[in-house]
Amino acid sequence: MTKAELVEDVARAAELTKKDAERLVEIVFESIIETLNQGEKIELRGFGSFRVRERGARRGRNPKTGDPVNIPAKRVPYFKPGKELKELINDDGPPATTSPDASSVNNPDDTRLPPIF
Repeated sequence: MTKAELVEDVARAAELTKKDAERLVEIVFESIIETLNQGEKIELRGFGSFRVRERGARRGRNPKTGDPVNIPAKRVPYFKPGKELKELINDDGPPATTSPDASSVNNPDDTRLPPIF
């Protein structure tokens, strides 16, 4: 789903104009970003939580040349789905994709959290 499709869904569900729905979506996104920038966690019961993780500096390799490069420390936003969201997604039948990447996403033993941006 794209942002434009989300705006259309919000407009339809809340009986708003697209302009008002777009502003509403923008306000929600801005609020999430501002809260994460302040180092706070966002918990949406029944949905999940957003937080920022610190990634330490590390050494990597330039994939083209193979030369070592220094990768600086950074902050990365993460989303952790809540129990209810996981249950709703898994109760709807088979996964939407069957790509090899989907197996790691659906692996309950995999505790890594994917970045949201």
